[in-house]
Amino acid sequence: MKTNCNSGGSCQCASNTSVVEREVVEFPMASVNGVALHGPDERLEVEALRQRACTELLRQAAQQAGLLSASDLPAVQGADSAESSSAIEALLERELLIPEPDDAACRRHFEAGAARYAQGERIEARHILFAVTPGADVVALRQHAEGVLLELRSHGPGEADGFAAAAKRWSNCPSGAQGGDLGWLESRDCASELSRELFGKAEVGVLPRLVHSRFGLHLVEVLQREAGTEQPFEALRGAIAQTLRQQVFVTALRQYLQALAGQARIEGVDLDAADTPLVQ
Repeated sequence: MKTNCNSGGSCQCASNTSVVEREVVEFPMASVNGVALHGPDERLEVEALRQRACTELLRQAAQQAGLLSASDLPAVQGADSAESSSAIEALLERELLIPEPDDAACRRHFEAGAARYAQGERIEARHILFAVTPGADVVALRQHAEGVLLELRSHGPGEADGFAAAAKRWSNCPSGAQGGDLGWLESRDCASELSRELFGKAEVGVLPRLVHSRFGLHLVEVLQREAGTEQPFEALRGAIAQTLRQQVFVTALRQYLQALAGQARIEGVDLDAADTPLVQ
């Protein structure tokens, strides 16, 4: 059954704001090493609970490392103390070794996707979102999405437009009511996962593959493209270096949180399903 995301009626799928269906955590109490993550009457969405769990893991690690006083209290309704935030920042700076990308690495990244950095490139697109929600049968969802994709790609030029009808029927995004229309987009308008798949390419029409993002699975049709102006490497060196640093940081943080979680007693929250909620 189709369900729309809670976005006040406007599509947010192209932005960095999550549109996946929200799930509310029920009791019993969730905790990390016996420290409660919410009050007895507080109800949390799943991602908010995961974020609190990750933050509490880091707060306790900072205490164990001597970077934070043992008297520091756990967060109250998700609000950490200023001392805790500073200690966690110091902990990550110490524990996560992020090498500075050299010129060769930056050039390889640039040459592999120079078109992605073109200024002014725009696409007109529409999509169908198959949201991946906690507890969803991802295999069944993928099979369903691939079936819809195959059906739409089997339509020849000039045939009745089945995309809009499919979006209205299946999309978990409010844009489904408008046939999945996202309008004209630039790379900065999209979540990074979508931007990598949609920009710097020549494809027009229904893409032959599902596009994965933090929101779920997207079936995308590019209606038109307007080419942008490619920029020289020298103008992009700083931005590329920051992109590479962030990629390494995300991977390192995910691994560090997994290590902390493996040594902790965690109840009432599934961190295995989280995609590094602190850095989404």
